[in-house]
Amino acid sequence: MTPRRSLVTSSIALLLVGSLTAARPLERSPRMTVARLQYDGGGDWYANPSSIPNLLAAIAARTTLPVSRSEARVTLMDDRLWDYPFLHMTGHGNVHFSDEEVVRLRKYLEHGGFLHADDNYGLDPSFRREIARVFPDRPLVEVPLAHPIYHIVYDFPKGLPKIHVHDGKPAQGFGIFIGDRLVVYYSFSSDLGNGWEDTEVYHDPPALHEAALRMGINLFVYAVTSRPIS
Repeated sequence: MTPRRSLVTSSIALLLVGSLTAARPLERSPRMTVARLQYDGGGDWYANPSSIPNLLAAIAARTTLPVSRSEARVTLMDDRLWDYPFLHMTGHGNVHFSDEEVVRLRKYLEHGGFLHADDNYGLDPSFRREIARVFPDRPLVEVPLAHPIYHIVYDFPKGLPKIHVHDGKPAQGFGIFIGDRLVVYYSFSSDLGNGWEDTEVYHDPPALHEAALRMGINLFVYAVTSRPIS
């Protein structure tokens, strides 16, 4: 690890202590992890089974953050939702939130939570519809290239990396902000989760696998160090 990277990760750890103990109603878990969102509607929320464990291993190896090596799985109505500052959802198909889940997700995000939605090619129409129900007053906007999400640990001066070609559209990172805080990050036409998977699953070149992991680390670090103090 370079001195610069060591300084960055040490600073992150100090920031983390303050943000986790101060934010409410989210509570601190013994070890942090990525919580996979189980949703209704028929979409394969369970896609990319090796992706999150690989991302967690990379976070553990490259930062000082105390993360578990196993993912959590939660629904929006699960009481354990408040234990996890980073919520990840993916899939190829339809997403549907109940009215109660819409209210719950908004409350989670307004009180310090972070949602990363990763379009696994096919999620886009239903995700945009459902997140508009959660935040009818806050549209998805393209996240500026200067935003810390692209620089907090690793630099992505051109923004979200393109991992899989699919229909050839450019990778785009969209978000929803509450004040200055990014609370939803939507990776579109990139397929980060596929890039996190074991390399033999999609036979991605090492450079793409590495780019996907680096972007995932940025997302996680931003999520757990940007939570508001209340």
